[in-house]
Amino acid sequence: MDLQLGGLTALVTGGTRGIGRAVVETFAAEGANVAFCARDADGVKATEAALSGSDGRVVGTAMDMGNADDVAGWVRSTADDFGGIDIVVSNVSALAIPDTDENWEASLRVDLMGTVRLVKASLPYLERSEAASIIGISSVSGREVDFASGPYGTVKTAIIAYMAGLAFQLAEKGIRANTVSPGNTYHDGGVWQSIEQSNPEAFKEALDLNLTPRMGRPEEVAKTVVFLSSPLSSRTTGANFLVDGGLSRGIQV
Repeated sequence: MDLQLGGLTALVTGGTRGIGRAVVETFAAEGANVAFCARDADGVKATEAALSGSDGRVVGTAMDMGNADDVAGWVRSTADDFGGIDIVVSNVSALAIPDTDENWEASLRVDLMGTVRLVKASLPYLERSEAASIIGISSVSGREVDFASGPYGTVKTAIIAYMAGLAFQLAEKGIRANTVSPGNTYHDGGVWQSIEQSNPEAFKEALDLNLTPRMGRPEEVAKTVVFLSSPLSSRTTGANFLVDGGLSRGIQV
């Protein structure tokens, strides 16, 4: 299936590991140009090198999404370099789960305000696009009360609400906004691998909650993100898509 992404430009935050890396790879495989960012310069270089043979351009930047000036500068320089911006995927997270003041501040600064600043800086360019789309990566923890309720879960809930508001506000401009909420997603270097190694009992309890007898893979989430971003999903806006293998049980109304 041709997702009609060839020649479009996507911005992806947190693009060197896990879901973000898989999103970058999937966009590139579909022929889109991709600008991604992450804090680790070595990881940025490695991701760029790995995807250098893609049909579209893939350019990485080492930066902190919690820094307002960095966000504005990155968006501006990307638009200048690529000739515009069509798709924005706000994926980066501080992954600040324990209920401490420091984690509340980090979650608000990186997860929420990083998303808000990214969107605001990108809007002038999205308004010129014929295929404008914004995706916020939330979590089932933003919809369900679970072990991550607190700074992480609360901010993930706020991202769902923010995307729904954007969908309402931007519809007449032809800009779509949606949320993707992954369930437990396992990858090398990820939070669940860390929990598996440090607290096997907690890991088993989380694994047992999955109706499917495994955790998800980043590429499974990425495929939903990229399809939802594409022109083929042109009628979809204001939605929160769960990619969780049936982990959450609530009925969305």
